[in-house]
Amino acid sequence: MARVAAAALACAAWAAQAQQSAVPDAAQIDLGRKVFTQQASPACAVCHTLRDAQADGSIGPDLNELQPGSDQVRAVLRDGSGAMPSFEGQLTPEQLEAVIAYVVWASRAP
Repeated sequence: MARVAAAALACAAWAAQAQQSAVPDAAQIDLGRKVFTQQASPACAVCHTLRDAQADGSIGPDLNELQPGSDQVRAVLRDGSGAMPSFEGQLTPEQLEAVIAYVVWASRAP
């Protein structure tokens, strides 16, 4: 019985990890890239470094090194942090979710 429970927990953990590392759909990634590089004001790429976006900003954290999770990106976009303003109200919920997915995905890209 203990082996079955352990196996079930291992499978659940693996499934959760696989879901977190799953690639979002291409349309969401494309929208997130556009928000990051062009649509947000100021554009995220002005302040942050992110290889996929060909961004080399030096004001904010290097997102390739930080590799933030979706909850972390969501909180900073909602609340702002330091010199970074809040983007809540400026971007649509769809744009916010797209840039969250993009930053998480792109910061982990080789």
